[in-house]
Formats: sequence, C-alpha cells, structure tokens
Amino acid sequence: MATIKDVARSAGVSVASVSRVLNKGPKVSQKTIENVLKVVKELNYSPNANARALVTQKSTTIGVVIPELVDPFFASLAHGVEQVARKKNMQLLLSTGLVSAATEMQAINLLIERRCEVMVVHSKKLSDETLIELANNVPGLVLIDRYIEAIAHRCVWLDNLEGGKIAARHLLALNHQSFACISSKHQIDDPLLRLQGFQSELQSAGADIEESLIEYGEPTLQGGEMATQKLLASGKHFSALFVYNDAMAIGAISTLEDNGFKVPSDISVLGFDDVLLSRYSRPKLSTLNYPIEEMAMQAANIGLELTAKRPTNTSDVNCKHIPRLVKRESTSFKQ
Repeated sequence: MATIKDVARSAGVSVASVSRVLNKGPKVSQKTIENVLKVVKELNYSPNANARALVTQKSTTIGVVIPELVDPFFASLAHGVEQVARKKNMQLLLSTGLVSAATEMQAINLLIERRCEVMVVHSKKLSDETLIELANNVPGLVLIDRYIEAIAHRCVWLDNLEGGKIAARHLLALNHQSFACISSKHQIDDPLLRLQGFQSELQSAGADIEESLIEYGEPTLQGGEMATQKLLASGKHFSALFVYNDAMAIGAISTLEDNGFKVPSDISVLGFDDVLLSRYSRPKLSTLNYPIEEMAMQAANIGLELTAKRPTNTSDVNCKHIPRLVKRESTSFKQ
C-alpha cells in the first residue's frame, strides 16, 4: 500500500507539499497540484483519515455515544448519525456508555482522543455541570434525549412527560377505567417522566392508578415478562396496560397470552418507541412513535453546523420532539 512518502518521492516534491495538495492548502502551484494528483491516481494512494486529521486539525469522523449496541432503539439512533456521516463523506465512530457515569465519560474521552469534533452523545448519568463543561470544550458536541437549559441549542430531546399524557388520553378515549403500568428499573428521567405524565392525565380525567398496579423491570422482553407476572400475581384487575418501551410491552403481551388473557379484548397494551419489532408482534403493537432516527440526524447536522461556526438558531429549529400515537392492534375499545 502506497504511503504519502511514496507519493512525494514519485512526484519529486516534499511530503508537506503533498499534504497541502490533498488538503487543498494555500501556496501550491497548479502544476504541483496536477502532478501530485496524477501520482496519487497512479499509485492508488488513499490518505489515512487519522493522519489527515493530524495535519488539518480537523476530524473526518462523527462520534456517537449510546448506552448499548443490542437495543434496536439505540441501533436506530446510531443509524441516523451514520446517514449524515455518509452524506458528508465522514466515518462513524461508535462508543458505548452502559448507563454509567464513569463509562459514559470514558466513551466521550475515547472520541476526544480520536479528534472527534462532532459528537452525538446519549448520556443519562453524567451531571449537567460535566456535560456543560464538555460542551464548552468540544466544538460539535450535541446531546440527544436530554435537555439542559444552559446548552439548549445543543440538545435534541423528546417530551416524555407529554408522551405519558398522550398514552393516558388514548386509553381513556377507549373507555378504560382500570389501569396498570410497567416502568423501567433504570433510574433515569425518561421512565419517570412517562409515568408522571400518565398519572397526571388520569387524575385530570378523574381516574387513577393504584401503586400496587405499577411494576418495574429491566427495559427488555424478559423485564416485561417478569413485571407482568407480578401484576397478575397481585390479583388486581386492570383492563389497560401502559408499558415503558416496546420490548417490555411485547414481553408483557406474551405473558398475558400465556396466562389466558386475550390482547386486546381482555387487556389493551400500549408501548412506547415504535421500534421495527412492534409492527411484527402479534397482535401488532399500538405504541407511541419516538422519532429517534430523525432526531439523531438532526443532532449530527447541528454538530456539523457548530464546528463550521454556523450555530443553529433554536428559534428556527425545533429541537423538542413530541411522540406520536400509532394505533395498531393491541389496544381496543372497552365494552
């Protein structure tokens, strides 16, 4: 494989001249440009992205920090950033934070070491103060699924509180009067806000949900199964179940069906996120659409604008997103 030194030797110029040509630097004659580009083509030379970053002090990589790789929700987030990277002829560098402050910091530091000026960061455990400090030092750092007022122009987020309210309104409109809820064990804002919005809207409508009918589990299929088993073991009646995410909701449906309940004729089940699997579950899952891929693309573009010294005007760009109800087969009118 040819190196930049091979190109310089064949073209009869210095390595610095080759670098200036490849990076469109100043003070290079047209003759030198043509000569170097000809040799580059002949030798099939491909400049290393990291080496080029060292010369230009600009990264050709967009970094993304997500909690984990296996969750389809976070895969969609990464895919959204990747689409922007490909369009800009940039590479994607992925790092995982594992919902831990220490690991989230390690993941961000890895991207900094790789000279990522643009980063889309999903952080739930680092403090506001830490993230504000990072934003002041990393030109294109943008937070996704988190809002911090001091750096609002760097935040692309979902209104989870409103999402919980939308869920309650949907189930109330279907004439349900007895409710259960499955939330996540993870001590982060999203499940707390969704549950808070759900309870608030029920109370506004003169309904309520018993504390004994709120269960918590890991945000997985198995977590939904186990939480549903606990709800059924309580012996309490409910006709509608609101679940933190789609994976848990699909696990809940499986457990309900295994225990002789028909969804939705006996119990309606409503999820959250609208991941691909929700369209293929049986019955197809009613849920709230979380436009994570669209949000990830927006976050990556904001990061690029920030590094280009063209800060996004948040009065022109709506960085707050509202989940959208998707009616499928797992919720129905209560007779």
